[in-house]
Amino acid sequence: MFMAAETWVALAFLVFIGGLGYLGVHKILGKSLDDRAARIKADIDEARKLRDDAAQLLADYQRKRKEAEGEAQGIVAGAKAEAERMAAEAKAKIEEFVARRTKMAETKIAQAEAQAAADVRSAAAEAAIAAAEKILSAETKGKLAGELIARGIEDVRKKLN
Repeated sequence: MFMAAETWVALAFLVFIGGLGYLGVHKILGKSLDDRAARIKADIDEARKLRDDAAQLLADYQRKRKEAEGEAQGIVAGAKAEAERMAAEAKAKIEEFVARRTKMAETKIAQAEAQAAADVRSAAAEAAIAAAEKILSAETKGKLAGELIARGIEDVRKKLN
């Protein structure tokens, strides 16, 4: 039995394993594996934390984007309303300007008509006075004639003006 090579290999193997156990290699290997498992667990926890942070950051950016879109729509709606208000205001001002100009033109026309009528009346009165003066001076003579003519001319002037 001691002469067989397999026996000596088995005995050397047991001594080798016993030496490794005596030196505490199994503890070193266990500790190394435990440290590696702890590092892997820490890396996984860090990756989870980063993923959660990224998801939260993405949600924040999506919320901010929606808020910005809503704000942009509000700005566009406000600008449209302001443009419509300004257009209505401009239209009202133009209509008021046209109405004022029309009224001024009508007033000037009425004044011109009144002036023309007054000029015609004045010219007619002057012509009537001149005609009355000629007629009365031709038909009446003397001091009485002068008095009547003057009074008649005065009456005609008062009535026509």
